Amino acid sequence: MDNCIFCKIASGEIPAATLYEDDLFRVILDLGPASKGHALILPKNHYANLYEIPDEMVGKAMVLAKKMGTALKEALGCDGLNVVQNNGEAAGQTVFHFHMHLIPRYQDDQVGLSWTPGTLTDKMKAEVLEKVKKALG
Repeated sequence: MDNCIFCKIASGEIPAATLYEDDLFRVILDLGPASKGHALILPKNHYANLYEIPDEMVGKAMVLAKKMGTALKEALGCDGLNVVQNNGEAAGQTVFHFHMHLIPRYQDDQVGLSWTPGTLTDKMKAEVLEKVKKALG
């Protein structure tokens, strides 16, 4: 994509603080980090979101998330790690190029990645089960 900022970063056209690179991915430090070490996994090919990326690439991205998360824990001594992947504006996606956030977590870091738990009612459960099973075929 000619105007995709993440395509330009992943290809090396725009410089970034690169933690890791291979033929398929570039992992960079986020310019607006939620915590020290916040990184982004960017595929070099353009896929707008999870719905478009091939299954094989998703699997490789998750294996890379494990590798990078382990390296971040060892290097930075973080107490935990969030792996975040947003799809669509309503879910918080602001750059429409598939990417995964690796957010190192530190005790009492005040990073806000939580929600108020709701209640799974019997009606909601029945509706979701029926519709998703139908969608799966």
